[in-house]
Amino acid sequence: MAYTNDSLIKSVDWITIAIYVALVVLGWVSICGASYDYGEMDLFSFNTNSGKQLVWIGGAFFLGFVILMLEDTIYDWFAYIFYALMMLLLFVTPYLAEDIKGSYSWIKFGPVSLQPAEFAKFATALALAKFISSYHFTMSRLKYSLPVVGMILLPMLLIVLQRETGSALVYLAFFLMLYREGMPGSILFAGICAVVYFVVGIQFSRDLMPDECTPAGEFAVLSLITVLSALLVRAYCPDRKEVRYILGYGGGSIALAFLFSLYVIPFNVLWFLYAECTVLVVYLLCLSFRKRAMNYFYIAVFAVCSIGFLYSADYVFEEVLKPHQRTRIEVLLGMKEDLAGAGYNVNQSKIAIGSGGLLGKGFLNGTQTKLKYVPEQDTDFIFCTVGEEQGFLGAAVVLLLFMALILRLISLSERQHSRFIRVYGYCVLSIFFFHLFINIGMVLGLTPVIGIPLPLFSYGGSSLWGFTILLFVFLRLDAGRSVH
Repeated sequence: MAYTNDSLIKSVDWITIAIYVALVVLGWVSICGASYDYGEMDLFSFNTNSGKQLVWIGGAFFLGFVILMLEDTIYDWFAYIFYALMMLLLFVTPYLAEDIKGSYSWIKFGPVSLQPAEFAKFATALALAKFISSYHFTMSRLKYSLPVVGMILLPMLLIVLQRETGSALVYLAFFLMLYREGMPGSILFAGICAVVYFVVGIQFSRDLMPDECTPAGEFAVLSLITVLSALLVRAYCPDRKEVRYILGYGGGSIALAFLFSLYVIPFNVLWFLYAECTVLVVYLLCLSFRKRAMNYFYIAVFAVCSIGFLYSADYVFEEVLKPHQRTRIEVLLGMKEDLAGAGYNVNQSKIAIGSGGLLGKGFLNGTQTKLKYVPEQDTDFIFCTVGEEQGFLGAAVVLLLFMALILRLISLSERQHSRFIRVYGYCVLSIFFFHLFINIGMVLGLTPVIGIPLPLFSYGGSSLWGFTILLFVFLRLDAGRSVH
């Protein structure tokens, strides 16, 4: 069904477009502040980043207009074709791209460089929406869930081969959409546990318990596994008395072993914890077979996988990660200070934001940014320019606009009658939320520095065009919701 111009104007969500335009304009203002040099007054010159960004912005507006004018059904019909073409492009990118700071992710077209990973997001979102909206789809069945996971992991793998780990991690945002579409909460719980295990295990790996024999990090994680296993039994199993057994006998024996090591004969309590975890797993397996309840078996698998993750994460951290990557994580976790090295970007960013105060120093008056103390200040660290020049109030306005955009996307997604459009909408808001959370956290020193842009703000065409396509495809689908 084709739309007339009048019907399209009435059906398009202009509130979202208004928020989009506001963010793009504020982003350009921030780029002006980040790239401005003293004595350089022509912000519209194509020799400056601010002037070049205007070209990208004009192209983005044109892309948005074209997407709205196209028939909405093509995004459903050609979803798999878009995905296949983008995967092929990601595959050949390392062979076509030049080495830029060790990454092979940018393809040059004359004076223009584009990053295919940014455009693959909308294609992946369309393919996921197409597959999940198929008849009889359910996340609980492996024949459906495994292809979905494969669709997400494939672009991640291809982007990792380009040595662009940060862009690859963004695709994990699609799992937030899967949670909305029926992914068990236990999987999300396992993911959170993995993060906790990694942080606690790594951060306290070099510390000893008061007995001076037991590594604190491993002790804390192995003890936590016992507690979490008991909580899972409490949540998913009908007979709650096993919880008392696990916490009473398991937790009590760990406490007694530690006290014995502390006051009687010092020894590495980890050996006792290994035995205790083994007994726990055997106990859960026995309950599973005796009561014919698979939940006990799944909890046993959780405990085994948790132990395996702890030691595999330690191996990856020590043997797989490159020295600069380990240093970034250690700086983030407070294990070391490296203000002149890995921690330099974040430290200077904090100084810039803090110096802005409540009202900021004013447009083009930032000192940290003008003197180029903050590396990548017009791309990954663009938010520090907002904090320095516009202060707390300006930064708050930007964050409120992003929050309004995300809440609007949730509202638009939930009003859809078509599962295809709803899934795609949640893919879009998941990508925006992940970028926003990681980028702002990165600038404030709360998340690792992985090099991902702030949506619609950071300098560059690939990011701006990628987010524009991602968003306006959803707006076009939403405009045609009445015919689905």
